[in-house]
Amino acid sequence: MPKVKRMVAARLPNAEGEFELALYTSNRDDKEHLALICGDVSDQQDVLVRVHSECFTGDVLGSRRCDCGEQLQKSMRLIAEAGCGVMIYLRQEGRGIGLLNKLRAYNLQDQGYDTVDANLALGHQADEREYDIAALIINDLKIRSVRLITNNPHKIESLTALKIHITNRVELHTTVYPDNIAYLRTKAERMNHLLMAGLVS
Repeated sequence: MPKVKRMVAARLPNAEGEFELALYTSNRDDKEHLALICGDVSDQQDVLVRVHSECFTGDVLGSRRCDCGEQLQKSMRLIAEAGCGVMIYLRQEGRGIGLLNKLRAYNLQDQGYDTVDANLALGHQADEREYDIAALIINDLKIRSVRLITNNPHKIESLTALKIHITNRVELHTTVYPDNIAYLRTKAERMNHLLMAGLVS
């Protein structure tokens, strides 16, 4: 059974507000998962929470092939404005297939595959992410219930199955670019993400 251990936490002010960054390790993998915490969340209800999976190309390099970087920034802003909340940053790049295979999938997408078929062609599932570590971090922070920032119904279902009490979904709207419109349509049409109706053909 997976467990997490909080190793260290430090004050981390950024452009959006005042946060504390906590680093967690897990006995399930050798990765360092993170929680960016705003305010006092312990024993609180309806805490604003974003469970964000690592996207080096979007989060760091500002790629317009996806909407991940913008989701990250907007979620931090929402949490800072609320004065209380958590951004959980899980190290599961490329929907869990890793950066190497993600870049290989990019090349397949440039040949006409969508994001789902590109992953399948590489021998992976469309989405291999897991949320048990996120649930353990939420429990470690003693959060009683959450308002989850997401457009992904599978994330809601997964966390609910892990006994996280979700009281509400907070939607995220991101910019549609020529480089990511096919990606967003695939998320809406094939992965049931709750995105703007105009993206669905």
